[in-house]
Formats: sequence, C-alpha cells, structure tokens
Amino acid sequence: MSQHTVTLLLGSNLGNPEVNLQIAQKLISSEIGEILTKSKILHYEAVEFVSNYNFCNIALVLKTQFSPVKLLNLIKKIELEMGRTADSAVTKGYTDRIIDIDIVLFNDLKFESTRLQIPHLKHLYQREFSRTLLESIKTH
Repeated sequence: MSQHTVTLLLGSNLGNPEVNLQIAQKLISSEIGEILTKSKILHYEAVEFVSNYNFCNIALVLKTQFSPVKLLNLIKKIELEMGRTADSAVTKGYTDRIIDIDIVLFNDLKFESTRLQIPHLKHLYQREFSRTLLESIKTH
C-alpha cells in the first residue's frame, strides 16, 4: 500500500481542550497513521462564531495508507468516539466542540466533494491561527 503525507488541524474548546488534543493524537496514531511532526499548541479565540471558550489548536503531519474519503470517515469516527455529535457540515454552522479534526493537505492532491475539500482553503488562506500552525511545521 502506498503511503500518503497528510496535514491535519485539530481543535478543541470544551472540557479539557489540551487533554482532548492528546487523546485525539493517540487515536490518530493508532487508527490512521504515524505522526511525523506536530506544532506547539496554540490558544486562540473561536473563529466564525461567538464562544465563551477559547480553542486549543495543533497541526500534525502524518503518514497514512488511507484514501481521502476513507481518512475522512476515520476522522469522523474518532470525533464521534470522543463525544462530538454535531458536525458543522450537517448543522451548517460552527459551535463549541470537544474535538474538531480537519484534513488540510493530502500529498499534492486537489479533491472536492460535498463532504470534503482538499486543500482546505480556509485553513490555508483565511484563518490566522491555521496559517501560524501550518507555517511552524512546514518541511523544507
């Protein structure tokens, strides 16, 4: 099986966000693939909705054998296992969440479906916290 290089962004602002990110990373390592590098955790205010809780965010680069759609399904499974019941793609809006995992890059692939867009343009170009995290893990 071929290995793909994937960049993920994780965020949490409910419960103990830093612990939630640690749990998510362990699940990603065991169910999706080896984490090659990760950024420092960044604390940031909620983006695109109002919240009383700040987010903890982290960027990861990993290797996986899974296709983009299979990867998305595995990510959604992890989010559900951790207690996330409302997906912004379904609710059409953002809310506080125990965990959020987004696929930002998948090799050099450009992919678009109703459920998934790669690259994730908002993270690459519009969200300051995302750009900061992604810049810190760029491989040269």
